[in-house]
Amino acid sequence: MKHKFIIAFVFLNILMITTCAQSNIKEVKIVVEAEGVENGEAVFIAGNNEKLGNWAPDAVQLENNGNVWEKTFEFYKEAILEFKITKGSWDKEALTDDNKVPDNYIFKVNADTTVYLKITKWKGRDPISGGFKGQITGTVEYHKDFTMEGLRPRDIIVWLPPGYFDKSARRYPVLYMHDGQNIVDPNTSSFGIDWQIDETADSLIRSQEIEPFILIGINNTADRFFDYSPGEKGKAYMKLIIEKIKPFIDSNYKTLHGRENTAVGGSSMGGLISFMIAWEHPEVFSKAICMSPAFKFNQVDYVKEVKSYNGEKKDIVLYIDNGGVGLEETLQPGIDEMLEALQGKGYEEGKDYIWIKDNEAEHNEPAWAKRMSYPLKIFYGK
Repeated sequence: MKHKFIIAFVFLNILMITTCAQSNIKEVKIVVEAEGVENGEAVFIAGNNEKLGNWAPDAVQLENNGNVWEKTFEFYKEAILEFKITKGSWDKEALTDDNKVPDNYIFKVNADTTVYLKITKWKGRDPISGGFKGQITGTVEYHKDFTMEGLRPRDIIVWLPPGYFDKSARRYPVLYMHDGQNIVDPNTSSFGIDWQIDETADSLIRSQEIEPFILIGINNTADRFFDYSPGEKGKAYMKLIIEKIKPFIDSNYKTLHGRENTAVGGSSMGGLISFMIAWEHPEVFSKAICMSPAFKFNQVDYVKEVKSYNGEKKDIVLYIDNGGVGLEETLQPGIDEMLEALQGKGYEEGKDYIWIKDNEAEHNEPAWAKRMSYPLKIFYGK
């Protein structure tokens, strides 16, 4: 009888744990009433979650029922979802009724929810007016399949500054950027709009406002969220940059190798991992660009890591910025807490870190492109 009681007790505990976990999982049904979908075409959702395809425009197809396309997903309660609708590519993204690219759809999962959308306009084959149309400015080189145990392979793009091929012994500082697909090439950018770092840097260098530097774009993968988060994949990703990508760049390009000439940057989760790698490896990186950083978001909380640190003050300079619209509002409390944590550890604004806020800015590539000149002038200004 005693054994039966123990078995029943264990079963009851398992049932309670399972029920508790299930109560934290909510159903989100996406329903899209779509006009203008031709025979042979389909409607897709692309968003900031693995279940939503990690922003791949053709990864998650909705199920068709006439002119209605729908799919039901399960997410943890309080998850922040951000997504767009496409016909399989960013050249065929859903538009607003006045033919403009809409902001990302954003909402927080609090309960079982059905989201209804009506789409009447789609982007055509060519970029519409208002997008950043164009090509890469300057010289770029591509290198494929960098990997580390536990990570998916990824490619990198190297942008070389004006004058790089002049016959001189000059060497250059290096800026490593995450989400490499999005930083210089609109054709590979997730939304057909890039950060325009190539145009911005080229202009500032030629006008002699900043020193020339080499830009490295490290492409993301389907594991982007985990690669850019605290945890095993985040550690492996940092190790990949330090032990494989940086040595390759230093061996093949005219770089200044030292930490004082090595910076890292990114936005959103890329802003978080930029902070992390500078914070955890100041012997390699002396500067970090953290745009719209997700310091405390969903299950991620890097503020507590900074608060719990009791070692010597780190010799790094941090550029932090953010907007004030949409997801930027959601990220604001984490940014406020991080700034407070840095101040509590003796870091001074204007010396150890710079914080800029644009209240009108959204959480997207055009906003980051608009602000990109600020950190470049701060880190590389003459």
